[in-house]
Order: sequence, then structure tokens, then C-alpha cells
Amino acid sequence: MAATTGPCGSVDLNLTRVFALLGKRWTGLVVAVLSHQEAYFADLRRAIPGISERMLSDRLTELAEAGLVVRQVDEGPPLRVSYRLTEAGRALGPALEELRLWAAVHLPERPAGTC
Repeated sequence: MAATTGPCGSVDLNLTRVFALLGKRWTGLVVAVLSHQEAYFADLRRAIPGISERMLSDRLTELAEAGLVVRQVDEGPPLRVSYRLTEAGRALGPALEELRLWAAVHLPERPAGTC
């Protein structure tokens, strides 16, 4: 619920909380990849070009702490760690799809080879 202070009011506290988590670089992409299926760390790294192992590890830890991702250790050998979305994480699917559709219509594509 937004408080109305001044001519513009203030931002909704729930939006502030969601963007504090999902507004971090790579976080939305990690959730998007996991929305399709459970994945091992190496699979996630391959699916998200440009993300470092450290950054992926940090984002997965944050998502797990927020209750959106479950980390499961598969006893080896070899020892492997898989990740999957919780019910709360899966509930982000429709919002991510709406953002994807919005971007397809409203954000111009960059020419190949540009960042």
C-alpha cells in the first residue's frame, strides 16, 4: 500500500521488497531458468551466459534465503547440487512471462554484438 506524502506520494512497500530481491542483476534469469525445470549448478551456469560462478552462487543463496529456491545435495560420487523453485518461486512464473511479453513489444532489440 502506497503512502501519499507530497505531490507524488511514495512507492509501494511491497514493490520495494520485490525489487530489492529480483532487481539484482541475474536474479530474474536464475528464476526464469528454474521455472522450466530443476537444474544442477553447472546447467544453470551454462544456461545464463556471462554469469560467474561466484555470482550464481550468491544469487542462489539469496533466493534460498528468501524461500524461492530449494538446494538439494545429491550424494555421489560425484557429489552434485541441484536447485528447484519452491511454490513461492513457481508463483513468479506468470509475472516473469508478462515481463517477457512486455519486453518483446516495448523494448527495442539491440543489434547483434552490442551489450
